[in-house]
Amino acid sequence: MNNSFSTLSQIIKTRRTIKPNQFNGRKIPDEQITQLLELADWAPTHAYTEPWRFKVFAGEKVQQFCLDHAELYKDNSDPENFQEAKYDKLLHMGNHASQIIIAMMRRGDNPKIPVLEEIAATSCAVQNLLLGATALGIASYWGSGGMAYQLPMKTYLNLREDDLVLGILYLGYTDKPTPEGKRKTPLDEKIDWQ
Repeated sequence: MNNSFSTLSQIIKTRRTIKPNQFNGRKIPDEQITQLLELADWAPTHAYTEPWRFKVFAGEKVQQFCLDHAELYKDNSDPENFQEAKYDKLLHMGNHASQIIIAMMRRGDNPKIPVLEEIAATSCAVQNLLLGATALGIASYWGSGGMAYQLPMKTYLNLREDDLVLGILYLGYTDKPTPEGKRKTPLDEKIDWQ
């Protein structure tokens, strides 16, 4: 096994989801966020549509986004379904995050490219970013809750009708040990060699 493969294998196998309440509040330098976005930009893309788009919230904008997210939830919930605990969770999700990045798929103008391929390409871009974060010792959480996939969030982000939010990425540092990884289904049960 060569060194490059070994290093890449280690990064992939040690990437973990770390919930934002486990972050310690230490700030990530903007230069490192730029480096992560550069890695994201090298995702595979059919016909060079490069559908990934990112909105980065840093500094005071992190708390502003969390407030806006919580208010979107409140303003778009039926009073009988509104949950104060969910509102509070959205409001405080970024309390210890350094940056929040919204990952979006911008639908290309070429109708021959299936939307699934645009979603897959954007997901690959997110994975590149998350693996880069792991390599830099940055904790990450790919969130999909709250209003992430709802029309009010698309409106808030000024997305077009066919564009999609693929997740809300919370980034920070943690003092907690990295949890052990696990897989529930053995690999040989997922492969059918022909």
